[in-house]
Amino acid sequence: MEQVSLFGGSATSAGHVAVRFVPDFVGWQAAARAQWQAGLSPASLWWQPDPAATTPPGAADTPGPRVPRSFVTLARAAACYRSADRWALLYRLLWRLSHGERHLLTLVGDPDVARVNRYAKAVRRDVHKMKAFVRFRTVFEPGFDEPRYVAWFEPEHEIVAYAAGFFQRRFANMRWSILTPDRCAHWEGSGDVWFSLGTDKSAAPDGDVTEDAWRVYYRSIFNPARIKTRAMMSEMPAKYWKNLPEAALIPGLIAGADRRVAAMEADRREQDTLRCGATPEAPAAMLARLADDAESGSLQQLALRAAGCQRCALCGPATQTVFGEGPADARIMLVGEQPGDAEDLAGRPFVGPAGQLLDAALSEAGLDRRSLYVTNAVKHFKFTPKGKTRLHAKPDYHEIHACRPWLEAEIERVAPDVVVALGASAAMALLDRRISVTRQRGQRIAWHERCLIPTVHPSFILRSRERRDAEYRRFVADLSAITVT
Repeated sequence: MEQVSLFGGSATSAGHVAVRFVPDFVGWQAAARAQWQAGLSPASLWWQPDPAATTPPGAADTPGPRVPRSFVTLARAAACYRSADRWALLYRLLWRLSHGERHLLTLVGDPDVARVNRYAKAVRRDVHKMKAFVRFRTVFEPGFDEPRYVAWFEPEHEIVAYAAGFFQRRFANMRWSILTPDRCAHWEGSGDVWFSLGTDKSAAPDGDVTEDAWRVYYRSIFNPARIKTRAMMSEMPAKYWKNLPEAALIPGLIAGADRRVAAMEADRREQDTLRCGATPEAPAAMLARLADDAESGSLQQLALRAAGCQRCALCGPATQTVFGEGPADARIMLVGEQPGDAEDLAGRPFVGPAGQLLDAALSEAGLDRRSLYVTNAVKHFKFTPKGKTRLHAKPDYHEIHACRPWLEAEIERVAPDVVVALGASAAMALLDRRISVTRQRGQRIAWHERCLIPTVHPSFILRSRERRDAEYRRFVADLSAITVT
């Protein structure tokens, strides 16, 4: 029995039904609904794309099979793949999904599923390249006050209509045209994107007045220290270079990368220039005079003398000495590791992010920071420069030992009943030995007729992203347990 396609085709000599349709996703979708309604299996159809074909009235409203939304998304992308078998593949998947294989798309090892995924992935990658490498050039048209921006692109697949929505949203206030060998897309600043037949490169402008400025900008942002030629060639294949105005610069920029990196290295600033603030002027004679005028043995005298400390090399890169602060008769003393970047600039302990967390925890624990003496085991900020940033570096034993006289003098002058060691470095400075703070946190250790309580440093909590809330609650509990006996 002769079969005739609902889309105007006729049966072939082999008994297959020839289906003529507009070769895009919408045209295939309407044709596929009609064949499915007629109960025609994939094996009985011969798909024949025909740009001159027309969709019968009402075909788009023909009820179709119920399929997962993910299939429609996948099919829309795969329909752009430049391969003659894509239409038969999509109908075969549609038929299988609607005839008992509802979960077909989860079977990634199935040959049909693997192929359609490969097609869709290739199309999406091509769209990504189109978004990255389309370069508009300015064209002034007679009768228009505003210019039209025209680009030439050579896609691997038939993606112009599929990608047009991105350019419509991205360049909504421009009049533009994207010319390709397959199809051209045009936008007039309002309405809908419209399409015309493909053309050749001669229809696109060769350049415009803005390209020299663009080349200057590209040259200025090119970072020779981060050049990775293999990765660049993977993301920016040479076949796209002929349409990129900056492409002519790339070989020379790559060739000169090593020389430019060497020049940058030779011109690298010394550590001293990385200070974010000016080093306070504090000549030794002035400090000595101020210290002599202060009460003998007072915290003020200690702070003035410490300002000129040169017991270790940390005094050079640091902005200033960061001494302790708080009442001279405080019953509780908190000892941290060292000042951070914010403390180095402000000249006060615990004023940065860790200090803000400490203040919040003290408040929840019922302790008033104004009644506590807060200091650090090391009085200068130790850091590693990274560009314009100063990264915290852990002080070593010799640096802790060099600062110990200042810490011991503070303890002697304040005479606290309880000393809280915030972190392992502070505990080592006080006990002169290493302990496991995580195992001994919150324990009361008898120390020089005083009570020493180790706990974690607030910065440890800031670094504990996944356990931050739990660690913060434990820290508050440690502080809440502090009592003066």
